[in-house]
Amino acid sequence: MNALEATSRNFRKASRILGLDSKLEKSLLIPFREIKVECTIPKDDGTLVSYIGFRVQHDNARGPMKGGIRYHPEVDHDEVNALAQLMTWKTAVADIPYGGAKGGIGCIPKDLSISELERLTRVFTQKIHDLIGINTDVPAPDMGTNSQTMAWMLDEYSKFHGHSPAIVTGKPIDLGGSLGRDAATGRGVVYATGALLAEYGKNIKDLAFVIQGFGNVGAWAAKLIHEKGGKVIAVSDITGAVKNPNGLDIAALMNHKEATGTLTGFSGGDSMNSDELLTHECDVLIPCALGGVLNRENADHIKAKFIIEAANHPTDPEADEILCKKGVVILPDIYANAGGVTVSYFEWVQNIQGFMWNEEKVNMELDKYMTKAFHNLKNMCKSHNCNLRMGAFTLGVNRVARATILRGWEA
Repeated sequence: MNALEATSRNFRKASRILGLDSKLEKSLLIPFREIKVECTIPKDDGTLVSYIGFRVQHDNARGPMKGGIRYHPEVDHDEVNALAQLMTWKTAVADIPYGGAKGGIGCIPKDLSISELERLTRVFTQKIHDLIGINTDVPAPDMGTNSQTMAWMLDEYSKFHGHSPAIVTGKPIDLGGSLGRDAATGRGVVYATGALLAEYGKNIKDLAFVIQGFGNVGAWAAKLIHEKGGKVIAVSDITGAVKNPNGLDIAALMNHKEATGTLTGFSGGDSMNSDELLTHECDVLIPCALGGVLNRENADHIKAKFIIEAANHPTDPEADEILCKKGVVILPDIYANAGGVTVSYFEWVQNIQGFMWNEEKVNMELDKYMTKAFHNLKNMCKSHNCNLRMGAFTLGVNRVARATILRGWEA
């Protein structure tokens, strides 16, 4: 089942639990706007090359639409549509005044030079500049993009609309980016994990963690878990996997990866098969990479007691059912990885006010939002006698549905 089918299925289950009107349900599922553009640029060697860019704006009932821009070869209409819809529910779960959007360009960023990436970003921005805006749709970085990408978007957009720092989030600090934004998704994952474990009378410092994906989110989550006394016993990324039953020294591992560009060859642990990482013995498994990594093939072999979905859609619905039957507690992506969009909201607020916060305030506010969202999610679980995923979906869908009705959706 692809991401769009899985997301729509979860939405429909939540809609049935909430007893939504069938016409309202259909209205909530249909995207507000879908944009597809051709981005043609000259390569460094003078040849012309063309890429397809997408922006799906899903819903704006609760505020401007919000969502990342990803540069990845697997970017297609269905994936962007699913992720835009997920953003609608995610912003509602976090209770920040946004709707959902997502965008991307089907390309392989590592095959492009810096100047080619800049040209591609600027052409994409030129094609969509009149359809995004501070109060309309606010992009952010995602897979394959970063603060530099946002700096180019900001500059290109400002050529048409004047200085507009709030048009994108995840910018460099020097251009109005927020302190704490870089760590926000990983930090939010750790706050979410702490809130969940507290429900079971457990603490991060007493447990063993396995983290799949050692990019921005995975590395920050590992670092913060390690600082809280948790044992990170195995991590992996596309370069390989490393384990140490006594806990990895995360700071040393990060230094090793920065110096060598790979996890392999790290002296503080043993290399392992990346395919075995998800089924490694641990208390808490945190998938931070691509979607669909937990599926019917490996779900039976998962040994973790808790799964924290730091990636988008890492668990297939079939795996979801298998894991639930096994008693594995899954903290769903639309809550667990909402730290990034929450601090993006703080960045947008700071830009609009023209008043920047210190990092301590950013982290304190993030902790407040993640903790409050968890308790709201748990209340939905109790009200509707459902698991955490349906608790999150009913919470998000209910908020968007209420806003839609209050605005007069049938008018």
